[in-house]
Amino acid sequence: MAKKDPRVDAYIQKSAEFARPILTHLRAVIHEACPDVVETVKWSAPSYEYHGILCGMAAFKAHCAFGFWKHDLVVESQSGKAREAMGSFGRLTKISDLPSKAALTRYIQTAMKLNADGVKVVRAKTRPKGPVPMHPKFKAALAKNAAARKVFEAFSPSAKNEYLEWIADAKAEDTRDRRLAQAIEWISQGKQRNWKYQKC
Repeated sequence: MAKKDPRVDAYIQKSAEFARPILTHLRAVIHEACPDVVETVKWSAPSYEYHGILCGMAAFKAHCAFGFWKHDLVVESQSGKAREAMGSFGRLTKISDLPSKAALTRYIQTAMKLNADGVKVVRAKTRPKGPVPMHPKFKAALAKNAAARKVFEAFSPSAKNEYLEWIADAKAEDTRDRRLAQAIEWISQGKQRNWKYQKC
């Protein structure tokens, strides 16, 4: 039986009151679905490993997030759900925002098999180094939001590219539109694309 990391107990305890039941529930489902999981802390948040990184969770001021390392092969291939925020299931404010325990267990078992079989995530084609062209919709969205435009223009080239690539790599228009809305929200708040890994 896998041991629980006391750092995760401390993380849950210091999280906001609304977040504790969500994190506790996720932790229990993960341990039940994968008895040999290794519980640890990465990027200052609870992380779970089984033949490599399996999944992770985090708590913020107003929401939690939970995601699979190989999200596209675990969740999107089965549900078609696109990520609208950090993690695999968007912003979580209550347990009912998550899939059912049975569905989560299936996702975890799928992720376990992928890791055990050594399946690698196929990333989007490598882009040549240098500026990424700005999608017209992104340009139009920034033009309509002076605050976001000012923040974006102050970003470093690499921080700009992270957003530009995220928007450009969307395969469906509805996915791109969701990403655009999320990007403008985050940029308006002064957040870089991968802000979630920079704090916690």
